[in-house]
Amino acid sequence: MAKTGDSLLKASDSALLIVDIQEKFRPVVPSIEGVIRNAEILARAAVRLKIPVLASEQYPKGLGATVADLRQWLPADQEYSEKLRFSALGSDSVREGLKTAGRGQVVMTGLETHVCVMQSGLELMAAGYSLYLVTDAVASRKSPDREAALQRLQRHGAELVTTEMVIFEWLRAAGTPEFKELQALVK
Repeated sequence: MAKTGDSLLKASDSALLIVDIQEKFRPVVPSIEGVIRNAEILARAAVRLKIPVLASEQYPKGLGATVADLRQWLPADQEYSEKLRFSALGSDSVREGLKTAGRGQVVMTGLETHVCVMQSGLELMAAGYSLYLVTDAVASRKSPDREAALQRLQRHGAELVTTEMVIFEWLRAAGTPEFKELQALVK
């Protein structure tokens, strides 16, 4: 687990959690295409830097699978944890995946900010994880719901970050092959 006061992300201590970015949200969440794009960038960076990636799906029979344009960039052996509880920690495979990964920092993206993302975040922090919520990679159908959830999560200790902040903190320095490859994703 990350030490208190140690708020810089470290690739060696991070896991990426993608919460419920599913097909049926496309027509109802206004900013979903930006969320998908930023989640894709984070997933590609995580895979390149050998950071564990976990993904959940809320009731996929009704909401569909993880969007295909994101799914293509996730690890081939990626498990998609089906759940009915709103929190991603309601999924045994997400809980076990985080435990097995042994990482103290969880970078989280997903839908909807005020429901599944918020409940996942609050439970993650209660379980002792440091939460980094990627503000340009989360969304809700209504802006006031998203904003209220961001404020609540921040009050409870979540670090609010952006996609580029995460990438460059994971990288820590320029001049490496990883830097050149990942910098191209955010240009």
